[in-house]
Amino acid sequence: MKVLLVNGSPHENGCTYTALKEVADTLEREGVGTDFFWIGNKPLSGCIACKSCIEKKKCIFDDRVNDFLDIAADYDGFIFGTPVHWAAASGAITSFLDRAFYADLCGGRKSFYLKPAAAVISARRAGTTATYDQINKYFGLLQMPIISSQYWNMVHGTNPEEAKADLEGLQIMRTLARNMAFFLKCKETGLRHGVSLPGQETGIFTNFIR
Repeated sequence: MKVLLVNGSPHENGCTYTALKEVADTLEREGVGTDFFWIGNKPLSGCIACKSCIEKKKCIFDDRVNDFLDIAADYDGFIFGTPVHWAAASGAITSFLDRAFYADLCGGRKSFYLKPAAAVISARRAGTTATYDQINKYFGLLQMPIISSQYWNMVHGTNPEEAKADLEGLQIMRTLARNMAFFLKCKETGLRHGVSLPGQETGIFTNFIR
């Protein structure tokens, strides 16, 4: 079992990484392997709705989004971390998730189907819950079970040292990791003992305007 932790901050080793590292360390102690994926700090275009991903099975913009899609299928669970920018997720992680999840969905990859996911939010002060809600919506659309903790998954601080001083926040990260590990082990055990994945229907798309 392996979990990919996606760092959506422009700072590779900032507060968001500090929170994700606490999750990763606990997952490793629980016997779950981890890798980090930094989306980087180069410009990431938003989705332009060209729908090239339907045929190409990847995004037309060949950047960190496609790097991520190339490895996503190899992981059993995901943690997506982002700082709060203007009371919402960073523009970079928003563009990243828009394109990655759309390309996976339209391209028929199903790299995320029934794989557990969680959002981790880092902020100096406010905007955390709005950002948490925003990121969780991606998981709901791709049928990813959302893993929760003892509180909303967030840490506070303006730098890594302050984030490390948020003792409750770090505990929330550890609880999140243990809950993720438990879910993964339960899923693996169920599949090993003959519990089948749910049956699927052909998608139905209904427009609201007739």
